[in-house]
Amino acid sequence: MPAQANPAVNLNLVLDQVAKDKGIERGVLIATLEDAMKTAAKKHFGQDRNLEAKYDPEKGVVELFQAIVVVDEITDPVQAVNQILLGEARKKGMEVEAGDELVFQIFYRDEDAAEAKAQDDQYGDILRLKTFRRGFGRIAAQTAKQVILQRTRDAERENVFNEYKDRKNEIVTGIARRFERGNIIVDLGRAEAVLPVREQVPRETYRPGDRVQAYVLDVLRESKGPQIVLSRASVNLLTKLFEMEVPEIAEGIVVIEAAAREPGGRAKIAVSSRDADVDPVGACVGMKGSRVQAVVQELRGEKIDIVPYDEDPARFVCAALAPAEVSRVIIDEANHAMELIVPDDQLSLAIGRRGQNVRLAAQLTGWKLDINSESRVREMREFANRSLGALPGINEMLIETLYAHGFRQAKDVAEASPDVLSQIPGLDPARIPAMQEAARKQMVDDAAELSRMDHEREQARIAEARRHPDELSQAERMARVRGLGEKTIEALMSTGYKTVEEIANEKDLQKLGDVPGVGIKKARQLKSAAENYLVEEAKLRAELNAERGLPPPSASGSAEVAKSP
Repeated sequence: MPAQANPAVNLNLVLDQVAKDKGIERGVLIATLEDAMKTAAKKHFGQDRNLEAKYDPEKGVVELFQAIVVVDEITDPVQAVNQILLGEARKKGMEVEAGDELVFQIFYRDEDAAEAKAQDDQYGDILRLKTFRRGFGRIAAQTAKQVILQRTRDAERENVFNEYKDRKNEIVTGIARRFERGNIIVDLGRAEAVLPVREQVPRETYRPGDRVQAYVLDVLRESKGPQIVLSRASVNLLTKLFEMEVPEIAEGIVVIEAAAREPGGRAKIAVSSRDADVDPVGACVGMKGSRVQAVVQELRGEKIDIVPYDEDPARFVCAALAPAEVSRVIIDEANHAMELIVPDDQLSLAIGRRGQNVRLAAQLTGWKLDINSESRVREMREFANRSLGALPGINEMLIETLYAHGFRQAKDVAEASPDVLSQIPGLDPARIPAMQEAARKQMVDDAAELSRMDHEREQARIAEARRHPDELSQAERMARVRGLGEKTIEALMSTGYKTVEEIANEKDLQKLGDVPGVGIKKARQLKSAAENYLVEEAKLRAELNAERGLPPPSASGSAEVAKSP
């Protein structure tokens, strides 16, 4: 669009070009132009004047008009500028009657100087425009220019908003341009988007010019233009990436039933299949893990667990806790909670680093999860027998009943409502007050017993963790590798992997993945975990040898000095 829109320029060309290039209706541009010109004219000629602006398509200009009413008497001085006495009008040779409206064009362009002079000579005493005409041509030109530019900007903003509001909940790709108070401004081509600090992944860093792929979280209509809000931390980014990489998800054959994510750390998705011949997990993993690896790379190394969805909540929760194995599940439907019992060697794996695995499993399934090891459950049961058995009138059958109802020690009985206790089968309501009084006394002994047990447990844990590696069997060493449970260890040993070193040194991941129950994805995890274990084991061996005054281990490795299974 030409920058110098002045009265000498035919605006038809400008309006046609803007309407075509920016997609604005010509009628909307003309209406906006007329309103702006009328406002500018009132400001210049006087707010009290009854002015109108009308676009002339033949000339390509906005023309101004003032309406003056013929009256018998001027009663309102403010409106005098818009009125003419009947007598004066007739003196001018006008054949009018009171109440008639006279419309005069206001000639303000340089090209209309002759018409303006003639009008002032004949009607100057009525219109009183002569001193006002000067300078309005420049104002009109500037107004036309500003209106068209502003309307063009508004239309561009509206077009961007309409384009991206339909792309909300999709993935877009752009270039990081600059940083504003921690927010990343991303160039999407036609528009700029913002990646707020709260929607960034803590361990991800960007520099100007870096490619950014993100999820469109929201599109807001702002006065300065639409604000497109992106997210790299949303769980929806994870699901959308899988839709892009897995055709079966895009086609609706495989469905992502649930997803949970801790950005930058780990994520879990639960998938199901609408076709019995399609393995949902296999479809998401892809040939040799190609599909899931593409998602992992886009999320910059974030680990992803893909688990099969099951309508049975217990089976679903067990799958969600993978790679940990679950021995038993106790479901509390009323509180939408589950108690999961796992083998002792699987407890740390089930909980995960800083509780991450169980936390993600709870988010994925929507159930409250409490995990205990088998030895811990036995210990809790034995303690419950001692604590509850010390109360008067409690026999073995009643202990079983109380335990089944969630009473694990005398403290639970002491703090329970008498109404709740009275509903326990076999419990005499008349004995409840005495039982609760005894339970309050038993709480003191229980607290001391629990403190002692916790201390012994911690000492045993420390002692076990600091056992000299050379005193461990190969099976015990393998059990200390993250992700290795009893069944997996048996499968590995039966297929030739008898030491941690053999797992860590395996270069053919496909061969390791062929071990029953492993698979290519877990093989990669086990190899990495075995390598990490050997590093930590070497540190511990050197530390313990120094404490015992033993010589440092030879460089030949630890496999030769460790005991055989």
